[in-house]
Amino acid sequence: MKASTVKRGLNIWPPLLFSGIRVTHIAEDFKAVSVELRQKWYNKNVVGVHFGGSIFAMTDPFFMFMLMNNLNKDYTVWDRAGSIDFIKPGKGTIKADFVLTDEMLKDIKSNTIGDGSKYTPTYGVDIVNAQGDIVAHVKKTMHIRKRKDNRKRIL
Repeated sequence: MKASTVKRGLNIWPPLLFSGIRVTHIAEDFKAVSVELRQKWYNKNVVGVHFGGSIFAMTDPFFMFMLMNNLNKDYTVWDRAGSIDFIKPGKGTIKADFVLTDEMLKDIKSNTIGDGSKYTPTYGVDIVNAQGDIVAHVKKTMHIRKRKDNRKRIL
């Protein structure tokens, strides 16, 4: 599927749409994704800054999504854990740029060769405001396993 088609689909996907999260870019090779969260009345908290849950939600599916599109169907990929470190209040439009490198893919493949052991790398992404200041840092731990020949594809 073309990246532009996926981008349109994600932008109308209810969990993102109703949180005010917008995908602004998906690279054709699915190795880069950019998202933004514009501040609206429905995603502010009681002190007038972005609701922390919305900030975390803007990072939720993207590393998994990028890995699934760059590893072949011989791999199972899941989000395993996530954490967020709030650095400063998020106001206005905030953005996150996710990047998947060739080195990351090589690392995954070298750590999943053989017996089908799981690999749980952790990747990070910074959420930045319009001035380029870091608002939050998110870490996502993935669960990646090479499928056994007799396993069915779930996704």
